[in-house]
Amino acid sequence: MLKVLLPTIMLLPTALLSPQKSLWTNTTTHSLLIATISLHWLLPTYYPHKNLTQWTSIDQISSPLLVLSCWLLPLMILASQNHLQHEPPTRKRIFITTLITVQPLLLLAFSATELMLFYITFEATLIPTLILITRWGSQPERLSAGIYLLFYTLISSLPLLVTILYLHTHIGTLHLTMLKLSHPTLTTSWTDLLLSLALLMAFMVKAPLYGLHLWLPKAHVEAPIAGSMLLAALLLKLGGYGIMRLTLLINPLSPHLHYPFLTLALWGALMTSSICLRQTDLKSLIAYSSVSHMGLVIAAGILQTHWSFSGAMILMISHGLTSSMLFCLANTTYERTHSRTLLLTRGLQPLLPLMATWWLLANLTNMALPPTTNLMAELTIMTALFNWSALTIILTGTATLLTASYTLFMLLTTQRGTLPTHITSLQNSSTREHLLMTLHITPLLLLILKPEMISGMPL
Repeated sequence: MLKVLLPTIMLLPTALLSPQKSLWTNTTTHSLLIATISLHWLLPTYYPHKNLTQWTSIDQISSPLLVLSCWLLPLMILASQNHLQHEPPTRKRIFITTLITVQPLLLLAFSATELMLFYITFEATLIPTLILITRWGSQPERLSAGIYLLFYTLISSLPLLVTILYLHTHIGTLHLTMLKLSHPTLTTSWTDLLLSLALLMAFMVKAPLYGLHLWLPKAHVEAPIAGSMLLAALLLKLGGYGIMRLTLLINPLSPHLHYPFLTLALWGALMTSSICLRQTDLKSLIAYSSVSHMGLVIAAGILQTHWSFSGAMILMISHGLTSSMLFCLANTTYERTHSRTLLLTRGLQPLLPLMATWWLLANLTNMALPPTTNLMAELTIMTALFNWSALTIILTGTATLLTASYTLFMLLTTQRGTLPTHITSLQNSSTREHLLMTLHITPLLLLILKPEMISGMPL
């Protein structure tokens, strides 16, 4: 664990002290090295806790997410080079340091075996994202977006802290390995019901459950590209991961908790994908689509079967890469046309033909075309849900139909059609952008060859 954490922390002096010419190259190469080192965590084992130190350990559930958070840091640094061009060097350094500080926090959050450490790091990831959104966002509305983000997460996670302290006084320990051995303390009485609700609520807001999702489109639209990638690919996964970790403690879940969350998640997948069909803003369309995908993850996490857990795991990883890639693509068009409105960025295929290829690939993975891991994940989750109740197939089936339709709508409006008259010439797509897209899409296409690496099956 330390052989990744320490180099990550040493990235901070690298970013602050490297000469201005080699600032970008140093940070990207160093973080790519860290990402390649972290790949060895993916080896599937049947041991429940690998690399066990006192507070952290690596599990089948957490290793794919850990590797994903290592993998996305160089990509975020690569993506934000262009819009930081005209900033003074000190500001560039501060930007890169805020990006880097998120990574050790995320690594600790995904590998913590102690609930208190998990809570602290879960909350601490909020601070760098707030700095990113409120300092480097593109419009004055970024302040209200930051306030939304802050208050949604804080109000939902204070009851979580109270519950964690209550569990500590009752059991005497918060170590996850010990908690699995102790008897489930939360029974079916009303107080315990409220406590388990408080346990779940923080993660429901983070992963956003439909109804608690209003901070997400706002934050996504206002954030700079690195902030969007960070939010979509990693911070939403904290919610899903927390649900998968902590529902095992509330065993078995009371049906009073089951039904509202399951219905809200599935109904939300349906509603948000129909909202996507009438979006005018490209970034908020992608944000709403990630709400509908995470709805499936929440539903699967609440079911608590092996199938649903492995489906949720695969969907979290593949959604992280796909939505991050879509945000990068939206950013490339935004940097050229300075507009996120779909009607003003029509017909870009003749101007940027290679970018159109990337758009096609990203959209096909987003709507779960075979042979992508997205399809495998959605099928496993749907099978698990169908096994629980046959009626869910109506909701999930319509949700997939709507997903396909809004994805194709996005592809057609951005790439096809007549060029708007105000676009006369566009800057060519650079090698850096193609490299960025390649690094997003190759893991997605390669993972289907060995999906047991990310399926989290040996629980």
